Amino acid sequence: MPLTLMELKRYSFIVVLLAVASCQTHDKLQRSQGDALGTSYTLLYLDTAPNEIVSDSIDAVFLRMNQSMSTYWPNAIISKVNRDEAVTVDTDFKKVFQTAKNIWEQTDGYFDPTVGALVNAYGFGPAKSLAQIDQDAVDSLLTITGFDKVSLLYDGSITKTHKNIYLDFNAIAKGYAVDALAAMLQSLGYTQFLVEVGGELFASGLHPEKAKPWRIAIDHPKQDVARTFIATLPLQNQGMASSGNYRKFRTDASGNYYVHTINPKIGKSVKSNILSTSVLAPTTMLADAYATALMAMPYKRGKILIESLNEVEAMWVLAEKDSVQVMATSGFTYDLE
Repeated sequence: MPLTLMELKRYSFIVVLLAVASCQTHDKLQRSQGDALGTSYTLLYLDTAPNEIVSDSIDAVFLRMNQSMSTYWPNAIISKVNRDEAVTVDTDFKKVFQTAKNIWEQTDGYFDPTVGALVNAYGFGPAKSLAQIDQDAVDSLLTITGFDKVSLLYDGSITKTHKNIYLDFNAIAKGYAVDALAAMLQSLGYTQFLVEVGGELFASGLHPEKAKPWRIAIDHPKQDVARTFIATLPLQNQGMASSGNYRKFRTDASGNYYVHTINPKIGKSVKSNILSTSVLAPTTMLADAYATALMAMPYKRGKILIESLNEVEAMWVLAEKDSVQVMATSGFTYDLE
C-alpha cells in the first residue's frame, strides 16, 4: 500500500514511546506493526493468537484514509476538492471536516485546515515551496486561507469561495485514523488494546499483562544522541496526541528560519517558547487537532481554552533560557522523569 497520507507528520509530531515496547510480548498480547501514512504503526491487542482479519482490516482502514484525505494521492477526495473538481465526499471526510470546523470555531481560527497553501509555500507540504516569502506573498495567500471560506453541503458536496483554497487535514486525520483502527478492533470484539500511529495513540481497557492502564513515555524535546523522556503517564480509554516545534524547519534563500507550525491568522511561522504540547481527549482525532492548535496559540490563551473543555487535558513543554518548564492542566496526570 502506498504510504503517502500526511508525510509531514513523520517529523512534525513529537514521538510518543510506547512504554510496553521494551517489554516481552507474551502469547496473549498480539502485536501488528508496519508502515503507513508516511510513518509507522503498532497495534497491541489481547488474543490467544494473531488474527488475520485484524491484519486485513488494518490495510483496509489505511486505504480508506488515503483515498479520502491524502493530499499526496491525486485521485483522493481531498485532492479533487483542492483542484476545485465536483465530488461527493465520503463519511470519513465528513466526520473530519465537521470536527475540524468545530475546533476552528473554538480556537478562533488558530486551527485551520485551509492553511495548506501556506504550508506548501513554506516548504512543508506536497507542492513546491516559494523561494522567497515576503509580505506580499503572505497577503496573497491569506486571501485563500480561512475555513469560513469552505462549506460542506447537505448533499456531500464542497463549495469554496475561491478555487485555489487548499484543504489540508494533516493536523487531524492521523488522529482520526487511530480512532478508525480502534473502532475496527472494537467491532471485532476486542476491549483491551493499544493503537499507535506515528506517536498518536488510543488506549482501550487495561494492559492485559499488568492489569493497569497502559503506560506512555513522552520524548524530551531537548536531547542529543541518547533518547531521553520528559514525562510518563497512564492512558486508559482515551486518545493522546503530541505536537512539537523543534524537529521540522527550513530556511529560505535569505537564510530566514521557519518552523513547521504556521499561524493561519497572520500567515507566518510561529515563534514562541512552546516546544511541544500533548493532549488527552475522548478521541485521538480531537487530541490531534487540539495539540496542533496549542502550538500556534499563546500558552495562556491555550490553557484557558483547554480548561473550558470537558474531558480534554493538556501538557506544555516551554523553553526557559537553557532549561525547560512543564505546565499542565489539572487533569493531566503525569510523572516527570
